[in-house]
This record gives sequence, structure tokens and C-alpha cells, in this order.
Amino acid sequence: MKQSGGLGRQSLQRRTSGILLHPTSLPGRHGIGDIGPSARRFVDFLTETGQGLWQILPLGPVGYGNSPYMCLSAFAANHLLISLDLLAERGLLKSSELDPPDPFPAGQVDYAGVARFKSEQLRRAYDRFQRDASAGDRDAFYEFCEDNASWLEDYALFIALKEAHGGRMWTEWEPGIARRKSDALVDWRNRLAGTIEWHKFLQFEFDLQWSALREYCADRNIRLIGDTPIYVAHDSAEVWANPELFYLDNDGAPLVVSGVPPDYFSATGQRWGNPVYRWDRMAETDYEWWVSRLRSDFAQTDFVRLDHFRGFDAYWEIPASEPVAVHGRWVQGPGASFFERVGGALTELGIDPRIIVEDLGVITPEVDSLRDQFGFPGMRILQMAFGTDPKASEYRPHNHIRNCAVYTATHDHNTTVGWFTAEPGTQSTQSAEEVEAERAAVCRYAGSDGSEIHWDLIRLALGSVASMAIIPLQDVLGLGTESRMNRPGSGTGNWEWRFTEDQLGADIRERLADLTDIYERNLER
Repeated sequence: MKQSGGLGRQSLQRRTSGILLHPTSLPGRHGIGDIGPSARRFVDFLTETGQGLWQILPLGPVGYGNSPYMCLSAFAANHLLISLDLLAERGLLKSSELDPPDPFPAGQVDYAGVARFKSEQLRRAYDRFQRDASAGDRDAFYEFCEDNASWLEDYALFIALKEAHGGRMWTEWEPGIARRKSDALVDWRNRLAGTIEWHKFLQFEFDLQWSALREYCADRNIRLIGDTPIYVAHDSAEVWANPELFYLDNDGAPLVVSGVPPDYFSATGQRWGNPVYRWDRMAETDYEWWVSRLRSDFAQTDFVRLDHFRGFDAYWEIPASEPVAVHGRWVQGPGASFFERVGGALTELGIDPRIIVEDLGVITPEVDSLRDQFGFPGMRILQMAFGTDPKASEYRPHNHIRNCAVYTATHDHNTTVGWFTAEPGTQSTQSAEEVEAERAAVCRYAGSDGSEIHWDLIRLALGSVASMAIIPLQDVLGLGTESRMNRPGSGTGNWEWRFTEDQLGADIRERLADLTDIYERNLER
């Protein structure tokens, strides 16, 4: 998305720092974090400690494995993030309806239990909206539906159809509607009209609450960093509605799927399973689908972290019949023409596409060149700076550049305490000798005995010349492997971690604020 100087460089001139935390990890009584009062208290914490950034994961409705990177839609939002408390403030719920019948666990998300409880309350809110909404509220709802019809119509029908077919993926539906035959579309829209309207209402309510939260952030100079996965889930509204844009067979099943070759996380690579784009067909429309997608993402956040950037240069393609990623191949991606054409289209729409690229994994000189051609800031991961990663030297703070974002770790890594203390062979493909050497190297570099390794890496990140420093909240809290957000290559037990209000004590707040001030990342400067 290059303009003459490169929009990426224009975006990262001021030193700032922030926290990586997905809204699902916020505290609260409803079993999952949401975008209501607890989110505002977290923004207050960011302000109090001098932070300027809040980075989140994708906001879409989760599907397989509850992963925000396998969403049922690339445009819609996860309705489980809607705050019941805010619905009560609007008169759509009663205070007596806010308490779950049995308390949810405080430190993790019980997705199945949350879905049952919140769906019941959200349906009550919808029924009251239908019965009691003012003319102004109804007009706002209809206006939202009209403004977002390009994706909302397909999404609401897709979810209603999925429910009508017992949750089965779209390739297992009745053939007529699976293939979007015109008569079947008309028939099912009529049959599911009420359910379709409910799902539109959920997206409307999320949009109202998210817009209010974003305004709350903006008033406190907190900028939001979103996350755009490169791929979409096979079982998603977008693949069902646009099968011609993906490599699928006549029954809608993927011919080839996405992933990466053997890496730090897995000796056999990672088979993600997403269908692969037909970039040639996307190019014929000047990547219209991607323009719409990024336009939607930038409407929600100030920056976007573009996931798996290396896939735009070349991507790992795996035959769908292969159970693991080893037997894949590298295939050329759309390259610079994608960013030129998409960036130009977004600029014409009045959008400054401020992007941070996730340039991790098997990175070649060609990937670096593509990143630098457009001035996109890349990522520097401190947990990868002291071992055998080919980019380890670049990740060490004394080799950082200004136009980048430094992280102690990402959502895919172990927590820093877990990384430093875990038994060798349990969290990565490193040998025991490599792990031991890595730990010795980081202690030597930080001048530390490792007893507060999380604060050592936080200090290194905040002291870096990198314009942005992002710290996962687990590292601020000094938590171990049990608080890890995701284990790449594993399909269960991920995305469940939550913190509790009492964990953010005064000592942690003061220490983070002090380090932020020392390294001149404080917003008040």
C-alpha cells in the first residue's frame, strides 16, 4: 500500500507501547470477556500505565477449535463478545437476567457453556428490541443492514442455514442451497427469515458497542491494532458465497490447503487446512474482495497486523489428501501487484492502510524485499532472538530498526516465563542443548539470573529503538505455560485463557508505568 514514502513508515514515527490481549481474555461474570465495562477498565489500565496501543486478535465468529483464525466469516463479529451489561443499560435485558445460573470459571473460557447462556440472553434482547424499539433505533438498525448488505446478507443466511442443518459444514447441506441455486436461495431466505433477522441484530449490537469502545479508546489516545488472517476458514460464509475464488472441487471440498513446512513449533509442519485462494481470479477484479475485507477491518481498528505476510510472496500449498504439512510445495503468491492495487483502492476510499506485517517463519530475501518495498514495519520477537532462528540476530534489540514493532512474544508463543522454564521438547522442536544455550544467552544479554525473566524481556522491548513495543498481558503478569493462549498444531485447549481483576495489582501497574516512562514511550511526554 505504497504511496511515494511508504505508508508504513509514516505510521511509526512516534515511540509508543501497548498490550496484546484479546477481548475474550477480559474478566467478568459471563464466562467470556466482552466489550463492555471490563474492556473500558482495561483501557483505563492502559492509560494509567502510559500505553498507547491495544492489540487484539481477529474479532470474527469462531468456528473449529474456537480459533479466531478459523472464523465463520471474515467480515462478521463474534456475538459472544457483546456485553450483556450494556444491553441492560439500553433496556433490552433486565438486571435479574444477567447472572448465569451457575458461576463460570474465572480463569478460562467455557465456550460451550457461554454459547448456551449468552445466546439465550441475546435472544431475549432481540425479542424486546422487536417489541419495544423506538423509531430511531429501528431506523439505525435498518441503516446498518443497508450499509453492510454486501457481506451481512450472505453471513446471516449462512449462519441461519448452518443452524438449520444441525451445525454441519456447508458442503453437507442440501445440494441446492450448498451450491446457491437461485430457487433454493429464495426458498431458504423465506423459511429462515426470523433467524436471519436475529443474526443481523447481533451484528448491529456488536457494531454499536464496538463503536462506543473505539470512541472511548480514541478519547484517551489509545489506538487499536487489529489482525487480518491471510486465509479464511473453509466452513465460512465467504467460501460458501464465493467458491470461484478458491481451489475447490465440484462438491466444494478443497483441492489444496494452507499451512507451513516444518518449523519451530512442529517437526512435521503445520497443516492449517484453509482453502487456498485463486489469486489469478482475484486479480481479474483488482482484488475487490480483499479491498472490501481490509476496508471493513480498518473501520474497526487504527492499525492492522497482516497475518502470514510471507504468503503474499510465496505460500506453502498442501494437497488436501495429505494429513500433515510435510508433503507440500512453495507456490508463488500475488506479490507487489497485490499491494499496489489494493493500496491504491483503499487510498481512493480515503483509508490510510496502516499495516504491520507478521514476517515470521521461513523468511527469504524476497519476502524482506516485498516488505521493505512498501515500507511496512515488520515484527521482532525477543523469544526468538537468542536461539537458532535464522533471524535471531535481527531480533536482538541492538539490531532493531525504528520502523518495526518489537514483541516479547506473540499469541502463538509460550508465555515468557513458560518459555524460559518449560521442560525441553514440550513447547518447541528445540533440543535440550539448544534450549540450555538459549537460556544462557538471554541471561548473559540481559545481565540477569532469569529470576524475573518476563521483566527482563519487557525492559529490552521497551528500551528498543523500535517505534512500537507490544507486550502480551501474560508477560506483564509473569504467568507460566498454563496461561498460554495458543499451541500451534494442536486443535483443542486453545484460546481459553482469561485474567482476573485482582491480578493487575498496584505493584504491576507502577512497574510497567515506570519502565514505560524511562524509555520515553509514555503518552504524557
